[in-house]
Amino acid sequence: MKSSAKLILLHPSLHKQAGSGAGASHRIWVLVVFSFFASAFALAVITTRETISTSATATASSAAPKSPLPKPIFDALLHYAAATTANSSTASRMSSGELSSISAVLRRCSAPCNFLVFGLTHETLLWNSLNHNGRTVFVDESAYFVAKTEEKHPEIEAYDVQFTTKVSDLYGLLEHSKQQIRNECRPVQNLLFSDCKLAINDLPNHIYEVGWDVILVDGPRGFFPSAPGRMPAIYTAGVLARSKRGGGDETHVFVHEIDREAERVSSEEFLCSENLEESVGSLGHFVVEKMDVNSFEFCSNSSSLSPSSYTDD
Repeated sequence: MKSSAKLILLHPSLHKQAGSGAGASHRIWVLVVFSFFASAFALAVITTRETISTSATATASSAAPKSPLPKPIFDALLHYAAATTANSSTASRMSSGELSSISAVLRRCSAPCNFLVFGLTHETLLWNSLNHNGRTVFVDESAYFVAKTEEKHPEIEAYDVQFTTKVSDLYGLLEHSKQQIRNECRPVQNLLFSDCKLAINDLPNHIYEVGWDVILVDGPRGFFPSAPGRMPAIYTAGVLARSKRGGGDETHVFVHEIDREAERVSSEEFLCSENLEESVGSLGHFVVEKMDVNSFEFCSNSSSLSPSSYTDD
């Protein structure tokens, strides 16, 4: 074929010498254009096949069920975390029993599990690992600590919150919530638009759209009167649980250091004694059910709180 083409182009007919150049040129351009479109068509077919193949692979991957962390790995992580805690003199770290209580719920939680944690602590990496293939989000009072944690561990999703509350204002804040229980401080609402003094309303919008299965309150600081206290985190956990979106009608809420006054009283007010599943060490485990939008009581038996002096012990 190639030798015939060259003969035609280089040896034009003697009867058409005058127009032979134009005719040859025309045939060359036709051949070039035809070759261009043929190449383009072939490239398009190849690209389309690759795209379809890649898309199919991605779809299959996303459609595949997400499996939880294998039990031996889960148990190993928990074992070494408990051993580290046992050898530590830091009081704020969780005990082996407290770690086991939370991990047991995470293990039962069908993947993917949505886990919200207030406080970046010694256990942060453990929680993120145990909730394998689930979504774990951390909220902390320190923007610096959040930035450093994400820089060192890019897999961690964390946000900082500026708290305006104080532990010393505990009973004033509770009184405000009672006065606004049918308005800004109601138990079922979108916290993003709430002006309740106890509501955490400045997280990214998408955080309020998640149906949280497990919530752990282990921050912010609450061991001295001018500390922010965990009242807003406990109130927010109670509202998120009662306003839960997505699958499941229950939310497991854990409150660490519940033996302190602010944590104990706030938990009784917003998580409720009737919802207390168990107490392990200084950890309270509540199971809070989703409520109707027209509900205006956190607990079936509202507590009558009276202020008491708060000390630094």
